[in-house]
Amino acid sequence: MLDIAQHLVLPATTLALFFMAIYTRMTRTSMLDAAQQDYVKTARAKGLKPGIIQRRHVLRNALLPIITLAGLQAGQMVGGAILTETVFAWPGIGRLMFEALQQRDYNLLLGIFFFSAALVIVFNIITDLVYSLADPRIKKGAA
Repeated sequence: MLDIAQHLVLPATTLALFFMAIYTRMTRTSMLDAAQQDYVKTARAKGLKPGIIQRRHVLRNALLPIITLAGLQAGQMVGGAILTETVFAWPGIGRLMFEALQQRDYNLLLGIFFFSAALVIVFNIITDLVYSLADPRIKKGAA
């Protein structure tokens, strides 16, 4: 178990750092945008501490676009890690897809595409559930 964890550090770090840069920029932009809203000005006028305003009002509303982006990229990360899996010789769906493409195994490719599409649907459902937890104004089951 320890050996697997040690060999997982570099591939996981490679994937995480790529997406972390995107999430950091998006969070900063969303925080700056949310900090200018009227409800933040009202919270300041009430005399709330700046830390509470940042956590409860600004960050909570700034996380909504981040949750959406993370949900969309989760499916991409599962099926789109071809380069990372190939470079680090880590077995995964991306590497299997690359090998099937090289061998022209179209049935395997179709199975991988079907599985990836199903994962995207599952991740979208999970994203919707997390979105409804993050924003209480969104109701579960509402059309």
